[in-house]
Amino acid sequence: MKRKVVVTGMGLVSPIGNSVAEFRDSLKAGKSGIRGITAFDLTGFDVTIAGEVKDFDPSRWMDKKEARKMCRFSQFAVAAAAQALEQAGLVETDPAEAAGAPRRIRSHAERTGIVLGNGIGGFEVVSESFRKLFDQGPRRMLPLTVPMMIPNEAAGNISLIFGIKGPALTQVTACASGADALGQALDLIRAGRVDVALAGGTEACVVPFSVGSFQMLKALSTKRGDTPEKASRPFDADRDGFVLGEGAGVLVLEAEEHARARGAEILAEFAGYGGTADAYHITSPDPSGEGGGRAIKLALEDAGLKPEEVAYYNAHGTSTEINDPTETRMIKYAFGDHAYKMKVSSIKSMTGHCIAGSGGLEAIACILAIREGFYPPTINLDRPDEACDLDYVPNKVQYGDIYAALSGNLGFGGHNGVVAFRRYEPTAGLL
Repeated sequence: MKRKVVVTGMGLVSPIGNSVAEFRDSLKAGKSGIRGITAFDLTGFDVTIAGEVKDFDPSRWMDKKEARKMCRFSQFAVAAAAQALEQAGLVETDPAEAAGAPRRIRSHAERTGIVLGNGIGGFEVVSESFRKLFDQGPRRMLPLTVPMMIPNEAAGNISLIFGIKGPALTQVTACASGADALGQALDLIRAGRVDVALAGGTEACVVPFSVGSFQMLKALSTKRGDTPEKASRPFDADRDGFVLGEGAGVLVLEAEEHARARGAEILAEFAGYGGTADAYHITSPDPSGEGGGRAIKLALEDAGLKPEEVAYYNAHGTSTEINDPTETRMIKYAFGDHAYKMKVSSIKSMTGHCIAGSGGLEAIACILAIREGFYPPTINLDRPDEACDLDYVPNKVQYGDIYAALSGNLGFGGHNGVVAFRRYEPTAGLL
């Protein structure tokens, strides 16, 4: 029998809230976090909007000196991990300690791992060092360029700050990175290599280099700079591209017997994962939906779920011309007739596309949906595309009983990652 894996903690930083409670309330309210870009001068840019994280103070979760040595994507990851570990009851806390003081995990550091997804790394320090290199020469480059820019920096800093000594791994599969990281962590726990794992994704690419690069791909929305909250409109006929976002979502995963033995509150079961590759195109998904559809089927099989047991599917839902109808076909491929009976929505309509951060944030949305019985809306869905004919929970939250929910993420390179969660039911006879 497979070792049952459960969720005992969640933490996040996002364009619609920097705590799970604020994120949940924003999802229910259909609140958009997309605004005009404030991070840099927009001279020469056609793209002027993004889902930026707001009011983020890294010193709430880490030492100020350490924070200055990290890129923003790593700061987001540490903040999300701190929240998740606190909820799980796995860190020592002392009210007398100064804000941001390091907090170590309570025990079994060698049996705790980290698997974090990241797509792009520290573009802000890369850009600045390139500028200094070309303008002033190599001796003026930032001394910490390498340890700040590399994608594994986030997992490494979580390990250092919290004293986690198991494997600290980084998954890089573009926009599927967060979902694939969760799947890799699931396998580590099932295999008995660790008992606890922090897993999810992080990204902070609202910087000139990445915004300019995506702009040159003609991938980003440019129509609604004056009404940014309406720009991300998955499955709507008037969509014109995705909106870049940023943030991090981290889950604490545990073997059920480990969580039960220490008396942890169990939030949900992480039941299954499916991963595939399209082998079709470097940026576009297979239009048949077969690649992503197989990932859904694999996740269902891994979880032991029947299609009709799934009430909610959190779609990748990027608001691009190609993705949305392709993902609709993908869902139909996997679920058959049940695709028309369940709810499907895209929270990217509110957060924008947070690249690797999406996998963690959207997994948390699924767990909240199961626990509190609500379907997050797809806002700005005013005129559905004829090719997108499922129930996408248009504009307003809906409520219902949710036993199981899936979340899918698709990445450049043809990567497909799907994770499955269900309501936790204790294993009989387990102490």
